[in-house]
Amino acid sequence: MEIDFYWDPGSTNTYFAWHLLKPIASKFKAEICPQPFNLGFVFRSHNYVLMDEPAAKMRNRRDDLMRWAKKYQLPFRVPDIFPIKTSRILRGALASRTWQKEIPFMEEIFRRYWEHNDASVATDEGLMIIARALGMPENEYYDLFTSDAIGTQLRACTQHGLDKGVFGAPTLVIENEIYWGKDRMEFVAEHLQRMSAD
Repeated sequence: MEIDFYWDPGSTNTYFAWHLLKPIASKFKAEICPQPFNLGFVFRSHNYVLMDEPAAKMRNRRDDLMRWAKKYQLPFRVPDIFPIKTSRILRGALASRTWQKEIPFMEEIFRRYWEHNDASVATDEGLMIIARALGMPENEYYDLFTSDAIGTQLRACTQHGLDKGVFGAPTLVIENEIYWGKDRMEFVAEHLQRMSAD
């Protein structure tokens, strides 16, 4: 069983969905297949600006995020610098596949940005620190994640998601069924349960 996980590291809900999905996937022996999805590109395509939302909604969103963190005992905090540009990070994730480090890379991004307030993850220098920590060869990694080929691959991944009906992150796709957001895990578990029964 496979779960396509469309993600963008700048999405608060992606952080929570990732942590909530892992135990469910483990329970049903399902594989999580990360799919980088460039929200910045999608937002620009729809003329949507996150920070233009009403102040009251933004305050409520922050309060609600902290409720989720408390409920699931996750060390989440709202970073001082938000939002961040995420295309370099998504490029870095794709490049890390070459060394089978994509999921550890994602974990490091989530931990450093959403738990330790480290916005340097959006910079080349910050990504190189992660590459070193994960044991990837620095020069090869840098050349790959900054390459035109990886940029093209990221655009293709994002477009593939759009073509499948994905419109935001996080989105989970199981057998062409789309589950959007961090609060659809009950339905995800039920879907995997049906697959297990079959």
